[in-house]
Amino acid sequence: MSLNAIIVEDEANSREILRNYISKYCPSVQLLGEASSIKDALTLIGSNSLDLVFLDVEMPFGNAFDLLDQLPDRTFETVFVTAYDHYAKDALNNHAAYYLTKPINIDELVNAVAYVETVREKEASLEGEVLSTKSNGVEGKLTLPQQDGFQVLNIADILYCKADDNYTEIYLLNKKILVSKTLKYFEDALKNYPFARVHKSFLVNVNEVVKYKKGKGGSVVMSNGKEVMVSASKKKDFLSYFN
Repeated sequence: MSLNAIIVEDEANSREILRNYISKYCPSVQLLGEASSIKDALTLIGSNSLDLVFLDVEMPFGNAFDLLDQLPDRTFETVFVTAYDHYAKDALNNHAAYYLTKPINIDELVNAVAYVETVREKEASLEGEVLSTKSNGVEGKLTLPQQDGFQVLNIADILYCKADDNYTEIYLLNKKILVSKTLKYFEDALKNYPFARVHKSFLVNVNEVVKYKKGKGGSVVMSNGKEVMVSASKKKDFLSYFN
């Protein structure tokens, strides 16, 4: 699959290095242009249909996050390339598919492109299709600790779980249950069932997903109508659940 891409980087030397690496090691990437500022980047993005943007964080008159804030409906994937690793958390919060630090490690660059390529191919194969999972259903029960004992739930009845600090909100079709366990606890407890960690705050029953939306990170619509965000870094694992 060919990936239409641009480079947004204010340093000419860094653009040249990345351009040469992409040309030599990433044959699926078609570079459509380069920008050295937020203004130029917005123009370039607006005039091209893109799959991938290689984006430096620090730029004149703003940074990468200022740029992304102006593109709330973006459908391309973002790979951050920066000399400052303290931006990693912000990058993930802004739905970066991958995060590369300078000097660029070629293997990591190849991995970043391969990740985006896999996601775009899967999204393309699912577009316009009725979603069907590889799971035939869910059978099993889960016990939830309570002050006076425990409650037993049918696992199939769980639509999704949402983190609330050290608690987890479990959403069923018509009610919500608050449990004094972390989301990681339930992720581990349900690892043998079709539940996907799509975001740092959400664990979803993939059998209850009725729609997938492409976007800045993507989102899923659950059977109760609730829309749940999907982190770009979680897309590949989530999409692998579908035929």
